[in-house]
Amino acid sequence: MSAIANHRLQRRRDLIVSLVALALLLAWDASGSDLLVARWAGSIEGFAWRDAWWASRGLHDGGRLMAWLLLAVLVASAVQAGARASAVANDCAPTASERWRWLGVMLLCLLLVPALKRISATSCAWDLAEFGGVALYVSHWQWGTADGGPGHCFPSGHAVAAFAFLGHYFLWRSHDLRRARWWLAAVLATGALFGAAQLVRGAHYPSHTLWSAWLCWSLCVAAQSFFNHWRIDDGARRTEALEARWRVRRGSRPARPEHRADARHGAPGGD
Repeated sequence: MSAIANHRLQRRRDLIVSLVALALLLAWDASGSDLLVARWAGSIEGFAWRDAWWASRGLHDGGRLMAWLLLAVLVASAVQAGARASAVANDCAPTASERWRWLGVMLLCLLLVPALKRISATSCAWDLAEFGGVALYVSHWQWGTADGGPGHCFPSGHAVAAFAFLGHYFLWRSHDLRRARWWLAAVLATGALFGAAQLVRGAHYPSHTLWSAWLCWSLCVAAQSFFNHWRIDDGARRTEALEARWRVRRGSRPARPEHRADARHGAPGGD
């Protein structure tokens, strides 16, 4: 299978995953299951694990610190890959430019979700009156409708500390699919763990975490499509440039000796 055909097949699969996940998310929202799950974790007295050390300090603060440390390691890896670019090429490892591009996508994920959260009117579960707060439950789809609470709680900003690294799955899958799949599993498991911790604390509903995952995945899919298109176009331009250079060189090549002799004395039998 050619590289172009493989890219098209991957893009089709990525889009199918995105659409299926979107349909499931919309079905979850329509079912009203967010509030049911929150009621399982909390009561009129609030959420028992809201200030639990393992949830608030360990998985929340510690998870955020882990994300920044991992990002620093990936930046160092990109710098190191650039430093050894002159060494023997290795098809099993991404290039420095590929690493930097996907680090840029990860940064976009880290900016996109918090930006949406900042303009959201949806309050956290622990702000609801039935859990000891003051707000009333309002679907996060009712944009601009205040629920009586502080808002700014949808989607989950903390879950992005894991899901932003989905970009590394896309980075590695064309070089080492086994490694990419392990990375994908680790990111999804960590994101689910972060989401569960925020759920039992009353900080987020399940859909808040799921939407953060979908947004990061969709952004990665869009970036992958753009990178493939750019790489194919860039490769085509380079091929055309090489072909043009070859034609110019061939056109300026001096005639062979027998041709020059024919030009001076005329072709045999020309009298």
